[in-house]
Amino acid sequence: MGKLDPIVSEFATEEEAAAYDVWFRVQVEEGLRSKGPFIPHEEVMKRARGIVRNAKNAKPSLGS
Repeated sequence: MGKLDPIVSEFATEEEAAAYDVWFRVQVEEGLRSKGPFIPHEEVMKRARGIVRNAKNAKPSLGS
C-alpha cells in the first residue's frame, strides 16, 4: 500500500485510511447496539454549541 495524495485524503497512507475505516465501523456498530438513552441531534448540537461558547468566553489562565 502506498502514500495518498493530501488533496484527496486526510490520511498519509492507505494503511492509515484502512485502520481508521475499521475503527469507525466498530464505533458505529457499538453505537447501534448501545442501550443508552437516545439524545436527539438538536439536543446534542445545543450542548456542543454551549461547550464551544463557554470555551470562547473562558479567560486564559496565566499558569496559576
